[in-house]
Amino acid sequence: MNSKIRDENVDFLFEAILTLKSVDECYEFFEDLCTIKEIKAMAQRLVVAKMLTEKCVYSDIVAKTGVSTATISRVNRSLYYGNDGYSITFERMDNKQECKDEEK
Repeated sequence: MNSKIRDENVDFLFEAILTLKSVDECYEFFEDLCTIKEIKAMAQRLVVAKMLTEKCVYSDIVAKTGVSTATISRVNRSLYYGNDGYSITFERMDNKQECKDEEK
């Protein structure tokens, strides 16, 4: 865990996020908390990370997302040298989708 960001204010933020129960609640909370530009930037980085894990090349990622190659490189570094946050999230999202598919 990155000790540079860990403090009680960040803990409070994350605890608040963990109380959200739907995409609509997330929209309401994040639109109050962040600027639209900040939300869009986070969403783009998440999409970039997903595309990188799916072995997409930089040129395809730039074409689809419009992000810079510098941003792609930063996300790629996080995937390889980070705290596995993307991997944990993608795995859980995939598992959730599989459960939904099985219910149909």
